[in-house]
Order: sequence, then structure tokens, then C-alpha cells
Amino acid sequence: MTGTGTPGKTLRVGLVGYGLAGSVFHAPLIAATDGLTLDTVVTANPERQEQARAEFPDVRIARAPEELFDRAGELDLVVIASPNKTHVPLATAALKAGLPVVVDKPVAGTAAEARELAALAEERGVLLSVFQNRRWDNDFLTLRRLLEEGELGDAWRFESRFERWRPQPKGGWRESGDPEEIGGLLYDLGSHVVDQALVLFGPATRVYAETDVRRPGAEADDDTFIAVTHASGVRSHLYVSATASQLGPRFRVLGSRAGYVKYGLDPQEAALREGLRPGPSDWGTEAESLWGRIGAGESPLTGGGRPVPTLPGDYPAYYEAVAAALTGAGPNPVTALEAAAALDVLEAARRSARDGVAVTL
Repeated sequence: MTGTGTPGKTLRVGLVGYGLAGSVFHAPLIAATDGLTLDTVVTANPERQEQARAEFPDVRIARAPEELFDRAGELDLVVIASPNKTHVPLATAALKAGLPVVVDKPVAGTAAEARELAALAEERGVLLSVFQNRRWDNDFLTLRRLLEEGELGDAWRFESRFERWRPQPKGGWRESGDPEEIGGLLYDLGSHVVDQALVLFGPATRVYAETDVRRPGAEADDDTFIAVTHASGVRSHLYVSATASQLGPRFRVLGSRAGYVKYGLDPQEAALREGLRPGPSDWGTEAESLWGRIGAGESPLTGGGRPVPTLPGDYPAYYEAVAAALTGAGPNPVTALEAAAALDVLEAARRSARDGVAVTL
């Protein structure tokens, strides 16, 4: 069994946390999904409580997650969008209450914890899914199609960059140097780029990494490079940075027949931050000027190669798949075991950077 829902039933969702993840990503996507309704938001912050009521007038407010677990029979799904260090204890409590769970990435601080959660979900017979929304980025969907259609030939090297220019630290738990907070870019943006690499090119066999703390006053890694050797023979070079004064291409993929270069980030996060909501026919689309280019022996910066129309990004597809899984109409879109495989790489990267060696998995 994957969930507690039945076909045709509106599934009631409890959302734990109404910070960036909860208010910008999860709540709007849940509300936009047929078959799901945002029943309760959990936050002890009065300002966030008012924000949730203003954005979703019918939502109930709870001050603590335990209020959800005490009402387990009234809910069909709990989404955990609270700080990273709370993911494992809250997911454990929800699963023990018999509730299906979605957990924001990273699902845990270690691969072992992720596998323990997966085993608990299996034992209780309920869904445990991990929110890896960037599997539905426009550029990722486009690259995946190019690879499936053989446009690049055999892939040799995958370069992926998630770079920003934020010379002043913002503070907060995401940039904390306390290991218990599971902060820093390795586990934040690194969770995305590693997951994408594993989905595209399969299991990792070797990891090398360099992590730095560049900004004055910063505590956690803010400039990180990860090199992954895949069992398939592909090499992934992954960059995550808050200190990139000049941004590189989001993707540069080199194959035996051609290469693909794509600049710019998927527009969905910016749209959600601006208060726009999924639904319009142009959701997730980008201007033709931002399309990537495919070619061989040519520079895309001088017009070489041919433009490749970017497929629309589709974050709503994640919660649509969750709703289907809960009613037995489809598979879990992102399993905790898949997330554990990415955490294996992140843990190896942390060891590699610390010890200055490559780590074999």
C-alpha cells in the first residue's frame, strides 16, 4: 500500500512550516493540485499565521506538529517543510501516526537515516516521498528528452551549475555552521544537482569534492564543487555557489555526437516568489532568447549550433504524482531510497573535502 486515499476523494493535507519552503513552494502547489486541499498549516510564528490565513482563508492553523498527529484520522498527507534538523523526527512521528508524508529535501542528514525512514514507511504501509522539485525544471526536462532521443550520442561529461551572487550572508539556520542544522550549500543546492545527476546518469561510484567558506562572516560552505564518476562512465562536474560574480551555464553536456549548453534558471521559483500561481497555459515557459543550443565544434555564445526549444517547467507535476500515488493510481514520484543514494554522494563529498581525497562508494 502506498497511501490512505481513495479515488475521487479530496485528500486533506497538513503542512508543517510556513517559511520559504512552505509558503513559496509547497502551499501554492498543493492548492493548485486537483484532489488535494490545504487543510492545516503549522507555524508558531504569528506573522506567518496571518500570512497563511490571508493567502488561504479556509485553512486551519496549528501551533505545533503534534496537533496534526493527534488528528491523524482527519488528514491524508503531512508535508514537512520545516528546518532540516526537524525532518527526521517529524517524519518519524508522522509515519508512526499512520500518515503518509512528503519531506522537503534533504530528507535527512545521513543516508542511514533516510533508509531508516524508508523502512518505517514500508513497515507502516504508507507513502514517504521526498520533494525534489527540480526534476521538473524546464532545462532538466529538456535535457532528459535530448538524452532519451539520442541527440547527444553517448554522454561523456555533465556540467551542472546552481550559482548565485550573494556576497553578504543572510544568516539563519541555512547558513549556520552548526552541524546539527544541516546547513550550507552542499546539502541545500547540492541536494538538487546531485539528485539530477543520478536521475540522468545512474549510480555514483566515486566522489571528489572541494568546499569553501568564502564570505566574511559566513559559517557554512558557500562555494562547493563536486565531481562524480557514475557506474555508466559519465563524469558529472557539479557546482553550487553563493559567491559567483559571473554565472556560468546552468548545463553544459558533452556527448559523442553533440553538446548542449543552457544558461539561466527555470522561471518557476521566481514566479512563485512573486505570488504567481500555477494554472495559466504559459506556466513554466521561458522566452526563446533563453533556449539552450545544441551542436558540435561550435560556440553557442557566437550563435553556433541550433536552438532547442525549452520544455515548460512543471513543478505541479510532483504533487499531481503524489495525489496519484496516494490513491493507488501511480508510483511514488521520488522515493526515500532515491534520496538516500543522493545523500551517499553528499556524505562522500563532505568526507572528500575534509580529507582531500576521492571517496569510493
